[in-house]
Amino acid sequence: MNRKKKINQTLKQKAKKANAKLHSSNKPKYVSKAERATQAIVADGEVTQPFEQPAELVANENA
Repeated sequence: MNRKKKINQTLKQKAKKANAKLHSSNKPKYVSKAERATQAIVADGEVTQPFEQPAELVANENA
């Protein structure tokens, strides 16, 4: 009796794990606190000017 119970128990565990892998979670991906802060700053528009290249480099690229 114990042997059958043990076999059934392991088969149920494997089936349960396989079934859990099929269903993905609806939970959103984790975003760190620092990343949320940078996203909030960008959304607020505090970062107004992106990095600008010096005029010499821009002139050399255009030539």
